[in-house]
Amino acid sequence: MYRYMKQAWRKPDDSYVRSLMRKRVIVWRRQPTIVRVDKPTRIDRARRLGYKAKKGFVVVRVRVRRGGRRKPRPRMGRRPKRMGVSKYTPAKSIKLIGEERVARKYPNLEVLSSYWVWEDGRSKWYEVILVDPNSPSIKSDKDVGWISKK
Repeated sequence: MYRYMKQAWRKPDDSYVRSLMRKRVIVWRRQPTIVRVDKPTRIDRARRLGYKAKKGFVVVRVRVRRGGRRKPRPRMGRRPKRMGVSKYTPAKSIKLIGEERVARKYPNLEVLSSYWVWEDGRSKWYEVILVDPNSPSIKSDKDVGWISKK
């Protein structure tokens, strides 16, 4: 089952994923930027990144803007080539920006990983997997127990 889901998400335009997500994104646009979700949208990807359906694991969907940044235009004289306004690449990826925002919203949880869910013209959506390091089920877990020993 996971193999077929992986293939469908690899090329979303050619599979059932596109029509499914088009309907979901209409609802997502009206929701807040950071939303806690009950189950991962892409269960196959979440499982590969370490998610387990048990206490201590939290999945949060975050919306982040798309595209590059624009630097403030210098006030004093420069020739246009040296303005450095457009094509300005930030040091952080958009995915990392989303993870940081979620980490600020949930300070008692640790970010395990995140994955791309969807994008439209303005926004990108990622789902971030969070782990509660103080949960007994996480402390006793052999795969993610290292988070509680940090």
